[in-house]
Amino acid sequence: MPDIEYESRGVPLEEYQLTRRDHREQQQRDTMRQSVSQRVDEDVARCRADPEMAARRRQAFENAWKLMQSFKKADHEIMRWRVRLYCGHITETRRHRESCNPTLHGSSSSMDCPECGKESSVIVAFEPIGLVGEPPAPVREALAAPPPPKRLTRAELERRIAQLEKENERLQGQSRKD
Repeated sequence: MPDIEYESRGVPLEEYQLTRRDHREQQQRDTMRQSVSQRVDEDVARCRADPEMAARRRQAFENAWKLMQSFKKADHEIMRWRVRLYCGHITETRRHRESCNPTLHGSSSSMDCPECGKESSVIVAFEPIGLVGEPPAPVREALAAPPPPKRLTRAELERRIAQLEKENERLQGQSRKD
């Protein structure tokens, strides 16, 4: 596995003053959330009006859920992060171990606060805590090359040649009779 240098931003457990960037990101997140929520409400209304569409949509969601469940990662592939949220609360989150920052590479830069319930609170400070589990020990047996085949002695080779010559003569005799 490649070595990853994990990033930190601020120190979640220390005093933290929100920056202009934090306020701007939270405002953008709130605006985006409102827009998406409005579109979802419109889509739900269309689904309620069309039972066939609702059934197809439900089946698609069930298939997607099954697919997502099949991609469970092992504990040693998940990094734990301590994060401070825009609302000021400190919590823990998890991301794939190859993500050097909990807000990058497809990860959400916000999360719902488990303490105050604020939805989509931007992550303003973070630090890695460690992997959820220890990587398994490498399997030495599978990595070792198989031992080379045993070399036969000259006498063993001569006996084998004699056996093969007898077998050859027998088979040639059978083919002449046929």
